[in-house]
Amino acid sequence: MAVVRTRTVTLIATTGRVIEVEADVGHGQARFHLIGLPDTHLPEIQDRVRAATINSSLPWPKKRTTVSLYPASLPKRGTHLDLSIAVAILAATGVIPAARIAATFFLGELGLDGRIIPIRGVLPAVLGAAATGDAEVVVPTANASEAALVPGVQVVPVDDLQQLVTWLRDDRQQLPPIPASVAPPSGTEVDLADIAGQAQARKALEISAAGGHHLLMIGPNGSGTTMLAERLPALLPDLDPQDAYEVTALHSIAGTLPPHPPLMTRPPFISAHHTASPAAIFGGGRTVARPGVCSLAHRGILYLDEAPELPRSVLDGLRQPLDAGQVTIARSAGTLTFPARFILVLAATPCPCSAPASIEHSCQCSTAVRRRYLARLSGALGDRIAITVALTPPRSQNVAARRERRENSRAVAERVLHARRRAAQRLAATPWRTNAEIPASALHSDFRLPDAALKPIAASADRGALSARGADQILRIAWTLADLTGKPAPDHDDVAAALALHHGDDVRT
Repeated sequence: MAVVRTRTVTLIATTGRVIEVEADVGHGQARFHLIGLPDTHLPEIQDRVRAATINSSLPWPKKRTTVSLYPASLPKRGTHLDLSIAVAILAATGVIPAARIAATFFLGELGLDGRIIPIRGVLPAVLGAAATGDAEVVVPTANASEAALVPGVQVVPVDDLQQLVTWLRDDRQQLPPIPASVAPPSGTEVDLADIAGQAQARKALEISAAGGHHLLMIGPNGSGTTMLAERLPALLPDLDPQDAYEVTALHSIAGTLPPHPPLMTRPPFISAHHTASPAAIFGGGRTVARPGVCSLAHRGILYLDEAPELPRSVLDGLRQPLDAGQVTIARSAGTLTFPARFILVLAATPCPCSAPASIEHSCQCSTAVRRRYLARLSGALGDRIAITVALTPPRSQNVAARRERRENSRAVAERVLHARRRAAQRLAATPWRTNAEIPASALHSDFRLPDAALKPIAASADRGALSARGADQILRIAWTLADLTGKPAPDHDDVAAALALHHGDDVRT
């Protein structure tokens, strides 16, 4: 029998790379050889493929069987290669027509009984297949709705190997329909109107959403930091189509993609505990590197509560995604890069004892202890936090404010959307989307403000209370304040207000 070829896709970070699978069944001792730089776990494919084939009442070759994965220089990982290898071997033994599988992509893991099991990363894999032109892709039925998100691709859902072989012999055979995406039942959505008082924090959320600025909230337990952070996603606009595909692909690889609907059109909100490991935050894995919460929060919000309690390795490691918008994972087998451009929201108590805000004078921490505790967030990371806000403990006037009519998330989101559109129009000829992404070089050249508007920054710098990176953060906030009020450029008042937002009335000192 001549050499038979078919195709599949392997993932390198979030990019699907086409793999050509060749199978040859010839004379010699009955052995199975898998070549082409397979992962250490891929030799297990032989046992899965053989059991699935035999248990599907299909013949298994009793000759020398060689399967090659091309290009050989590209590492291959994952059990989704099972289906393509099984189909290639069956075609090499004459069970199915070799010409029928030459242009088709096969993705799926095989169970020992012949079932085709759902896999992770279907969306980026199908995107890689679609890059070759109009493609026909066979996927597990449970992954079909996700694969169907890619335009120009014919998706073939299959349940088991026997059903697939029957269809390949006669493509008139009826296959299961692609499951329709059904929106989940709408639950109770959180709203900014639920927050009583905290006017300064509410305004900080609006500015953060409008400009994409990182935010630090400092307040005693019970002051509402988590409630405020959870309401920030509602202020952000919907993801554009390109971002929606990118975010969905990341969650598909991580196995956290919601089943209905599969396409994520809203910015994600990811909350991580302060005991999370660096691998959980930034990504990693023993064999297959998975994206961490930094990448899962891409184009959304990453919320870290009890930020001073985070390990130093995590606090220092946050600098790379905050600066570059991506996370690079280095392994002996190679280097992978995942996108990670998000709004970072940190929450901290003003002292280690975390005294509840409802108990007056309960904190016994000295001023030096408080300063050392919050100093864990200072330095390089602190300069990358644009806005700092102090939350006030709940008071009687806040309880009374519950009876007042407060602005809801929809009204604030409308202002945020208009501000982002103004920024997008100003940045249309640049690679940046929000004010937070504008680099220092452009702030001091293309978007330089007159000296009169910069006087608050100059005065603060003369007192030694401001670093160069902090001054750039203030300029970015000032542009956002101008966008929210419809001004063509920030003035002296906007810069002064941005300076106060950055320092947070010196709450960290």
